[in-house]
Amino acid sequence: MAFVISPPLHSLTLPSFTITTRRRLRRHALSLSSELKSSKSVGNGGGAVVWFKHDLRIDDHPGVVAAVAENRNVVPLYVFDHRILSRFDDEMIELLLIAVEGLKRSLKEQGSNLMIRFGRAENILHGLVKEVKATIIYAEEEVEYDLRCLIDLVKKGLAEDPVLEWKPEIHLWRTPFYDVKNLDDLPAFFKDVKKLQLDNLSLFSTPKLPSCEAELDWGHLPTINHVGEFISQFKKENEQWLSIKDISAEDIFRKDHAEFLNSRGSISAESSVLNMGASTQNINGTQRKRPKGSVFNTSKGNIVAGDSKVVLNALAAYLRYLEGTARDDWQEVHQRLRETESRTGASFLALFGSALQLGIISRRRVHYEAIKYEKERNGGFLSPFGYSAATIAAAINTVCSSQWYSLLSLKSQQRKGEAYLNRVWRWKGHLIQYTVVGCEGPAVLLVHGFGAFYEHYRDNLSSIADGGNRVWAITLLGFGKSEKPNVVYTELMWAELLRDFIVEVVGEPAHLVGNSMGGYFISIVGGLWPSLVKSIVLMNTAGDCIPGFSSLLFSKERQISGPAWLGARALVRFLFFNFVNLKSFKSYDPGCMELLESVFSFNLSIPLNHLLSKSKDKTLIIQGMRDPIADSSSKLAIFRKYCEGIVYKELDAGHCPHDECPEAVNPIICDWISSIENRISSHALDSPVSSLCT
Repeated sequence: MAFVISPPLHSLTLPSFTITTRRRLRRHALSLSSELKSSKSVGNGGGAVVWFKHDLRIDDHPGVVAAVAENRNVVPLYVFDHRILSRFDDEMIELLLIAVEGLKRSLKEQGSNLMIRFGRAENILHGLVKEVKATIIYAEEEVEYDLRCLIDLVKKGLAEDPVLEWKPEIHLWRTPFYDVKNLDDLPAFFKDVKKLQLDNLSLFSTPKLPSCEAELDWGHLPTINHVGEFISQFKKENEQWLSIKDISAEDIFRKDHAEFLNSRGSISAESSVLNMGASTQNINGTQRKRPKGSVFNTSKGNIVAGDSKVVLNALAAYLRYLEGTARDDWQEVHQRLRETESRTGASFLALFGSALQLGIISRRRVHYEAIKYEKERNGGFLSPFGYSAATIAAAINTVCSSQWYSLLSLKSQQRKGEAYLNRVWRWKGHLIQYTVVGCEGPAVLLVHGFGAFYEHYRDNLSSIADGGNRVWAITLLGFGKSEKPNVVYTELMWAELLRDFIVEVVGEPAHLVGNSMGGYFISIVGGLWPSLVKSIVLMNTAGDCIPGFSSLLFSKERQISGPAWLGARALVRFLFFNFVNLKSFKSYDPGCMELLESVFSFNLSIPLNHLLSKSKDKTLIIQGMRDPIADSSSKLAIFRKYCEGIVYKELDAGHCPHDECPEAVNPIICDWISSIENRISSHALDSPVSSLCT
């Protein structure tokens, strides 16, 4: 397996920004992409639509600047599209509404307005282009696969309309951050990315927008209930399926433990177990008293919520944590910082991550404000030895890391001639890379082990798909080119990621295949959410069997201990000085140290015999008998003793049989899936419902 290592992020410094004149800003905005440079329609003085999606601001907005500079009429638009909204939880929907309201207010202050529509974005844009005779649509370039497909639908609809006398163009903009003009030139490693020079990177000032000459219906701001009803229209058919995501791992463990206590007559203890977590919700949720001017404006109050001015105010409070304050709203920010600092620097992402995801404030603005404050603390200078406050480091490292993985994801999806097309899915604000092969047949999900990524299944994807299956392979959060945020990584977190991937991306129950730690993760999925799983294939899985196991209280929340912190750094030094190739391979990816720390805090105490008890007669174990990590013979003997209904295949291979002997593993997996599918079909035919239908 390939290990992914990195030094601490204190070295991720960029030069500070400067505000330039509006004229220079416009020229900079128009040079953001090759499309803008080469387009014939730019500069025609006609109409333009600025399509807001995850860029809900006019501060530091290249699309707005370019649109105003080159067009007489500019129509800002936000579309409540269920395909976009369905990706957000309730608190994010609240934040979205607050941000849209703030955006509309900001646009009015600049002499314009925000058009609000409900429906499919491609249809709304098509109609609006005709109505205002727009020749250009400005939109931010997207990273997620589904949103890129949505933009393609808009392009196709406009290009193929035989009635339109003109062919409107879509100009995709990207906010400059690193000195990379072409994604093909993006270095493979973060340490090689050249920082932009001081004079080349500037914040875009807010321009005065021209009022639209046409009489338009701008629409009205919806209420949270209105948006909820709109989304529910499209969830009715899959409501039960989608609701699986609402069942957390902790809730399931809590319920199981309460039932266990009840079976032993411990009713009072059962009640206390079921109420666990409620007090936490009261602390972090609606019961908290908020001061006047609070920046935590959602019902739960867990995240910074407001327009760009509110978020900037919260950012100023966050950066100045060490100074203390008499302001109630800043004291509240400082209190939340302490509550969410699960590890050094993690509080910034916890508090501001949602606002960054919706583009209420740009990553460059965060960096600019942090650098400006750092200079204030150091007499106008930046120290070569790191930042003077942990909050400054947390803010800068978060946005630098996020921008890096965004560019990596964009580049990976634009590559031609690759064996497998890369796709990107966003989970809880983080970018997850995956691929899919095959057009029909049962769904199969391949999950890698620790230190690997989906390409570890490069020799399995096509062969399993050729067996009549649709095969997904995912790179888990923290690995490969998926994002590596500053969070505490746990087994339950990864299991919940897989749960959501099956629900949102695969869209149906799947056969799960996992190697090493990936096998343990899919076992958790099968044990906690069995309705998502058709069968489980474990290849040299991690985890153990514990006889007499009954129940366990288990949480995905975890603090990194001192030994774990030291162990991760000792492991990095050992690998760095003993394996020369690791010095270049992803050794400087931001966030890798946080991931390695999780190695020393893994909790494998949920026994496999308990997890696999709900997958009886649906589990296959493929064991490489020359595994250097564990005694395969002893492990299989324990499985046979404590687990029922498992099929075993022993191979002359090591820890990763699918990689070492794919010619042996692929037919085994295909035959297994076929046998399970035949059994499922047979049971369906024998059921009373099926008999009545026939």
